[in-house]
Amino acid sequence: MTTTDPFPDCHVQAGKAADGPYAVDIDPERAGWGYSSLRILDLPPGGSHSLATGDSEWIVLPLSGGCTVIAEGETFELHGRESVFSGVSDFVYLPRDSHAQIASGAGGRFALTGARCERRLPARYGPASAVPVELRGSGNCSRQVNNFAAAAGKSGGGFECDKLIAVEVLTPGGNWSSYPPHKHDQCRPGEESELEEIYYFEIAEAHGNEGVGYQRVSPSGHGRGTDVLAEIRSGDTVLIPDGWHGPSIAAPGHDMYYLNVMAGPEAERAWLIRDHPDHAWIRSTWPDQPVDPRLPLYQAPAGDPR
Repeated sequence: MTTTDPFPDCHVQAGKAADGPYAVDIDPERAGWGYSSLRILDLPPGGSHSLATGDSEWIVLPLSGGCTVIAEGETFELHGRESVFSGVSDFVYLPRDSHAQIASGAGGRFALTGARCERRLPARYGPASAVPVELRGSGNCSRQVNNFAAAAGKSGGGFECDKLIAVEVLTPGGNWSSYPPHKHDQCRPGEESELEEIYYFEIAEAHGNEGVGYQRVSPSGHGRGTDVLAEIRSGDTVLIPDGWHGPSIAAPGHDMYYLNVMAGPEAERAWLIRDHPDHAWIRSTWPDQPVDPRLPLYQAPAGDPR
């Protein structure tokens, strides 16, 4: 693993990680770690893109618009969605050591979430109707989680990958997500997983104004000592090689979306976290508060929208 650190403050503003066709291109070499990757691909109407998966497994997830993915001799039609704030999306899993062609007649924005891996699993379509939508927390800690590629043990039993874990989180304006602060930077079997994580953000506009959010990562005493306090705008990413991460704060009036991409060295693909001991007590207050009535922002569709 390289020790290059091109993003020393771990907050990558929109455009700062662009490369070629990608609005965001973060791989293990650029991040200075071993496993997790994220690419954001913008395609114009009629545009197409060739992807070599290399040593990583990938999921193609529409953020806006739909696309066709050709891989492993199969053609997958992704219905997609208008935006990350309008609905759950279908997706396609791509194995390592493969090639794929992504094309969009109407154009759109697509997340490619990746992880270096060993096993070569089959290419598969994930329907939007099968994505478990979870409401997590309560009160002003309420948020929605779309567990499209969660590990086994999460809502719905998870989606099989070798290393990759990926979910979407939607936070109503004024609420706190990723709270209480938690970490997963040590291997402690049965208690905590070692996982690198990428947050990719989009903030909903309101009354014609661009929104902002805030992200905190504080040192845990392990790894690099990551320390971030950042104002977040649409298209920003935050890299979390280690540390207590949270809260992710949505400004009042502006709903916040973030895409979490995680992977790590452990043989078991699991999301096991440790809450910050100073703030873990907040969970005990949740049963006494209602979930924010604005949630869910939307549900997964009842069946295949095609």
